[in-house]
Amino acid sequence: MSSRQYHQLFLMGREPVPMQRRVITFSRNVFLPLTTVCRNRCGYCSFRTPVQAGCVMAPSDVEQVLIRGAQAGCTEALFTFGEHPEEEPGFDACIRATGYATILDYCMAMSRAGIGYGILPHTNAGILTYEEMERLRQVNASMGLMLETTADLPAHKGSKGKSPEVRLAMLEDAGRLKIPFTTGLLLGIGETVADREESLVAIRDVHRRYGHIQEVILQNFCPKPGTVMAAFHVPSTEEICATVRLAREILPKEIAVQIPPNLIDAALLIGCGVDDLGGVSPLTIDYVNPEHPWPAIAELNTIVGDALLRERLCIYPRYIEKGWYHPDLQPLIKRLEQTIKQGSR
Repeated sequence: MSSRQYHQLFLMGREPVPMQRRVITFSRNVFLPLTTVCRNRCGYCSFRTPVQAGCVMAPSDVEQVLIRGAQAGCTEALFTFGEHPEEEPGFDACIRATGYATILDYCMAMSRAGIGYGILPHTNAGILTYEEMERLRQVNASMGLMLETTADLPAHKGSKGKSPEVRLAMLEDAGRLKIPFTTGLLLGIGETVADREESLVAIRDVHRRYGHIQEVILQNFCPKPGTVMAAFHVPSTEEICATVRLAREILPKEIAVQIPPNLIDAALLIGCGVDDLGGVSPLTIDYVNPEHPWPAIAELNTIVGDALLRERLCIYPRYIEKGWYHPDLQPLIKRLEQTIKQGSR
């Protein structure tokens, strides 16, 4: 029933059935790119940089962002770094200069710092082994890896970490470890509609085995000047809407369908079946798409329209109830969960 129909029934003196407002969620976060050095050579990427002075974010800079993030009410620290940066010549010396032997050790330490400041870590670092995820699980409430597509595409030439089989295997490992997980598709990098369907089915099937996928991002490709794909076709809003609808048909209801509100006019897509707006930062930029600023938190209410905007943690409520997190994280999760609930009253 539309709001207009509801109002007409009210004016006629009839007792309408109470309207149920859709709920659209988001997470208030800070974005921390620990390094932009990466072994992959994706044709659309401007995030990757070569090994050079300052290619690792200094620990003091990380802590300043965490402190300011906590003061701004952020509940999620999104840690990212290029995939297997140690494979790039010269990077070992850069990471050792921070006082840590590996980028994973550094991420662990900065995650602990985030917890100390009252922010839950979520790491998205490309391909990780079972053992590496098992380590990170101790200090991360959730983790993520974009599947992007199950198709073999020219866009991923020279990027061994973008093998669909390798990425699906990591999703499987995350499920075995009971890690609340985010994945998604990158739309417009040369895949077909059939490829998108196949990718969504693959995600659904992994989730059916393990039940750990909490959200699927449908991210529209944004061309970057100076990249191989700078002049590539950009997916239309109608195309993204059709993919959102497809995702809602294929994926189980408990998996949220997410779109990034800084990359597309999200207000036009809410009605297509979007459930979540992802991490939105009041403090840091989107380092992967720096030319696209985040909407202000206050603007999100306008974007969702008649729906109810609700803040969430990076670990979804059902996984909190199941206890799918390391015991050391329980006090902070419970405290932030209570803070979120009080703020939504």
